[in-house]
Amino acid sequence: MDKEQIIKAGKIAQEVKVYARSIIKKDMLLLEIANKIEEKIFELGGEPAFPTNLSINEIAAHYTPTYDDDTKASGLLKVDLGVQVNGWVADTAFSLDLENSDENKKLIEAAEDGLKAAEKILSSKATLSQIGEAIETAINKKGFNPVSNLSGHSMEEYDLHAGITIPNVKNNATSELGEGLFAIEPFATSGTGRIYDGKPSGIYQLVSGKSIRNPNSREILEYITDYYSTLPFASRWLVEEFGTKALIALKQLEQNENVLQFNQLVESSKAKVAQAENTFIIEKDKVIKTSE
Repeated sequence: MDKEQIIKAGKIAQEVKVYARSIIKKDMLLLEIANKIEEKIFELGGEPAFPTNLSINEIAAHYTPTYDDDTKASGLLKVDLGVQVNGWVADTAFSLDLENSDENKKLIEAAEDGLKAAEKILSSKATLSQIGEAIETAINKKGFNPVSNLSGHSMEEYDLHAGITIPNVKNNATSELGEGLFAIEPFATSGTGRIYDGKPSGIYQLVSGKSIRNPNSREILEYITDYYSTLPFASRWLVEEFGTKALIALKQLEQNENVLQFNQLVESSKAKVAQAENTFIIEKDKVIKTSE
């Protein structure tokens, strides 16, 4: 684990969050927001660890604008952004109320309270269930439900979800968190607290380098491998580089099982969802929050 690179990524993420909060306004194009956030990450010396997620209301996660997206910022907006420095990641998120709604404000508070409650007990010796219970209790106290089938996660170099899942509810997991790099990621909702797979998101990940016949698809596969490795990327990034022929290549690469496309994640009762997230280095006797 490269602590220096991780902390650098976290500092960039902190600056980008402040910047994002300052620029996002109701009815601003999501595409403009995503582009500005990602440009700021590059400007500060990092690279996006994944496409900026800008998910509205009942969409909990995995909405990133397409190259021609005309969707405008509205409602309860989740801003989930990632910064990578040489493959080491800071993953962080916050929510904004863009309609001056009491429910939105309370949901945002609930998600943030869940994150704070988890942070209070974070240690290498805390069990996964204890962390989940702390999150669940804090969100329930606000009168809402955590999303039970979304979770925090461990991270490794060029690996955003490295195997350990950190629940947002109490469960029977008695294993200790241990040392490593982790994202804690509560979601609060007024709904049932379950999500389902919605529409395709335009967010992809490389899963295989196996050969493909089409020369256009082969060129784009090489580009994906070189520039994104195993971190998620957006179809709009490839359109910027190659034009709309990239969309045809992505379909072929998906059919050939070179890349996997993620689905948007939607709350099952179509209720609004708020999100809060920060990244932590967990050491034997110390916890370092790398993003604010």
